[in-house]
Amino acid sequence: MEKKFSFEKEALVVSGVNLKGELAIYDDRIHLILQQFFSEISPILDPFIKAQDLFNWLWKEKPTRYERHGQFRLSAVIDAQLCKDKRAVGNCLGLTLLYNCLLRKMGIDAEALYLEYAFGIGPHVLTLLQTEESTIDIDNILPYGFDYKGHLDHPSRTRWGDRELVADIFNSLGNECFEKGEFAKALTNYEMAIKLNPQYQKARLNKAILMNKIRGNKDKVI
Repeated sequence: MEKKFSFEKEALVVSGVNLKGELAIYDDRIHLILQQFFSEISPILDPFIKAQDLFNWLWKEKPTRYERHGQFRLSAVIDAQLCKDKRAVGNCLGLTLLYNCLLRKMGIDAEALYLEYAFGIGPHVLTLLQTEESTIDIDNILPYGFDYKGHLDHPSRTRWGDRELVADIFNSLGNECFEKGEFAKALTNYEMAIKLNPQYQKARLNKAILMNKIRGNKDKVI
């Protein structure tokens, strides 16, 4: 029988949190964020309103939360959310990981939406929330991004589950290693991204670019 995929645990492990004790620490930190939220918000039963209140509260707590080339590791965005300074929390992936993780802790299932190109910048990830009537987009990089309508007609809308979202962490790690010239590590991360999400064309393209780079620099040690 296939082992159950634990979104929070897998996202933390890929982010560099490997030890059991460290995983417990970050689980406590996630609960701490929710404790802070519930201490300021009246108890709500409706999951839609609860999700909206959480979204608005996160922006109130950290109004400069988005950074284009910011943190994408779940552990880093958790720490940034709890930090009292004015640092940004993360990029689109990091903010989506955090929000989806917090929703899960509240018993609200959330998926992700991937766009190949958005806002004239490049690939983009956001939250997809199922309601009783339909699904809504929640763009975590925008303070007005709850029930955001701007991507509804986007031709590259691709629905992602937990595995695909974690695969995007691997892809981001691969990009980070590539920029540092750590080609062997980059290759490993791209391959892990493809393993989790075989349809992830961006990771396949990144791997192809890397292999081309390696072939063109035979003196590089893999």
